[in-house]
Amino acid sequence: MQDDVVIYTDGACQGNPGPGGWAALLMYKGRERIVQGCDSLTTNNRMELMAAVGGLNALKQKRNVQLWTDSQYVKKGITEWIYNWQKNGWKNAQKKEVKNADLWKQLWDASQKHHVKWHWVKGHAGNVYNERVDAAARDAIEGCK
Repeated sequence: MQDDVVIYTDGACQGNPGPGGWAALLMYKGRERIVQGCDSLTTNNRMELMAAVGGLNALKQKRNVQLWTDSQYVKKGITEWIYNWQKNGWKNAQKKEVKNADLWKQLWDASQKHHVKWHWVKGHAGNVYNERVDAAARDAIEGCK
């Protein structure tokens, strides 16, 4: 675990849909880096997904990763639901197109380049890293207004 990269991710949206931002805080051997981005018209779920994609894609080589998200949508989607979606041609249990399939595919591809352990953290509950990445995601929105 000491050589693992720790990533905290978060997405934010003003309105849903509306302008949104995402951020990932990468920590490795005492160093920290924040990557972030925005979209002028998006949803909160898309920004949550982009935060995880952006964080994983920021890594330059294969790593063991401990990825923390406050989104049950992201955690359950990538650890449980995605297998049936892939098997069923990106259709959900109701035989409808999976929402945000483009980003789920990107997240799957990004996660396959690393050994990722997915974790959920309760949002807005005082976790210092979750609070920092939440603030960075909200700040990122300003770049797309």
